[in-house]
Amino acid sequence: MDISIHASFLPHDDPEASLAFYRDALGFEVRTDVGQDKMRWITVGPAGQPGTSILLAPPTADPGITEDERRVIAEMMAKGTYAWILLATANVDDTFEKVQASGAEVVQEPTDQPYGIRDCAFRDPAGNLIRIQERG
Repeated sequence: MDISIHASFLPHDDPEASLAFYRDALGFEVRTDVGQDKMRWITVGPAGQPGTSILLAPPTADPGITEDERRVIAEMMAKGTYAWILLATANVDDTFEKVQASGAEVVQEPTDQPYGIRDCAFRDPAGNLIRIQERG
């Protein structure tokens, strides 16, 4: 089979703040930006990798979501436990310095993990955990 990952989903609750983080702090390209206000779907991705994207979407736009589910999603996003993604870079220390300089919320400075990975972590403006590991 010929299957690849085309896009993954992360929720946002402030499209402008999300754009600033993914475009300006991480250096991702904006591929699409549709909708308005908080009902915007923004697709971003790493430069030079047009086949891989992250869709930043309003988490409760689905009309099938109940009010209780909306409340739970909002609570989980506020705590930073709703969604996360793992990115990779050639030099995690350099990447950490650049992202930290943007004012992003640091969760973990670059650390050598006991399982052989060196990584760091941030939260995006919606509370999503962004882990960045160094490619081996």
